[in-house]
Amino acid sequence: MTGIVTVRRASEDDAAALAALALANRAFLAPWEPVRPDAYFTEEQQRATLRGFAAQDPPLTVPCVILVDGEPAGRINVNNVVRGAFWSADLGYWVAQEHNGRGVGTVAVAGVLRLAFGELGLHRVQAATLLHNTGSQRVLERNGFTRIGVAPRYLRIAGEWQDHVLFQRLAD
Repeated sequence: MTGIVTVRRASEDDAAALAALALANRAFLAPWEPVRPDAYFTEEQQRATLRGFAAQDPPLTVPCVILVDGEPAGRINVNNVVRGAFWSADLGYWVAQEHNGRGVGTVAVAGVLRLAFGELGLHRVQAATLLHNTGSQRVLERNGFTRIGVAPRYLRIAGEWQDHVLFQRLAD
């Protein structure tokens, strides 16, 4: 692993760093993410997005920053928080290319699960990976996620509706 990995909630103060990191990793992340408009990679758009998340009450999305030795190295979000009888959310994350494959994602997921099951009080966290994203599947499995099935044409990634493997982790 490269350095000390931590996760913290993102704020508007992170907008410039997140925009720069997303832009620097745009080509690397393109096969794994939705097609993003050019504006997504600007400080202004990142700031507006973070401001919108912060205004949600109760929060539906909790954006976090993955840090390696205190420097931004990726993004991890608790998305689509549903309460009521469900108390569940979706997990989404990416790690910059220079830190990819070095255990950073595994540590970051563990950190955000503490937030999800602790402060947010969730019962269940779901994650989805492309069928061929074995690296991300290993990250989830190392964090106690279990495979629950395949969802055909689940998300539009890289401009195409693609099948995904679904995973879940329940609170202890």
